[in-house]
Amino acid sequence: MAVFVALGAFLMTLAGGWTAQRVTDRRHLVLGLAGGLMLGVVGLDLLPEALHAADREIFGVPAALLLFVAGFLLAHLVERTLAARQAAHGGAEGPGHRAPEVGLAAAAAMVGHSAMDGVAIGAAFQVGGGMGTAVALAVIAHDFADGFNTFTITSLYGNARRRAIAMLVADACAPLAGALSTAFFHIPEAVLGGYLGLFGGVLLYLAAAEILPEAHHEHPARSTLLCTVAGAAFIWLVVGLSGG
Repeated sequence: MAVFVALGAFLMTLAGGWTAQRVTDRRHLVLGLAGGLMLGVVGLDLLPEALHAADREIFGVPAALLLFVAGFLLAHLVERTLAARQAAHGGAEGPGHRAPEVGLAAAAAMVGHSAMDGVAIGAAFQVGGGMGTAVALAVIAHDFADGFNTFTITSLYGNARRRAIAMLVADACAPLAGALSTAFFHIPEAVLGGYLGLFGGVLLYLAAAEILPEAHHEHPARSTLLCTVAGAAFIWLVVGLSGG
């Protein structure tokens, strides 16, 4: 089931890359909705399940929450490190000159992240169908932005269109590979809870620091905010219908 659902992530990533070549003025609404879905999954489903599965405390704090904070900080560290390297390279080469390998490295990092998205889908389905569905919705929505950004950043740094398409296809296949890997082993409940907490932190960072700011960057419209609220409310509905 997890592999089948990961096909949705595969198709959504390709759709994001296709849209990157034919971007319209409605992109901010799609990203606003994606941010709301991700926020809803983290706050209403991932964290409660992580706290239930990983009930151990470390120095008075639930281990799942510590890993949640660690996931947020890890994503922030990776993003800042990559930004610093890009800025340093740009300063060395001068304005207007971009190195193709910088774009390829950034795209490769996104491919690795997409593979972990697939693992998250598989791990969530090991908990239950409702949890798997909610996580899959967030990952699929997020993968649209992933595909969009993978193609864009590869092209932005001077790579040929065929390289950008190759990185896009790799990013689309990564969730399938990640989900398939979970079919060969069962994750212990405590480990699963810790991983879901860590993944929740990463997901929240992507929503709060990348997806939503990008959605409101050039279009601070009320409709974008409404899409974000609708995304979070939809996850609330999914959680409620699945019995939590």
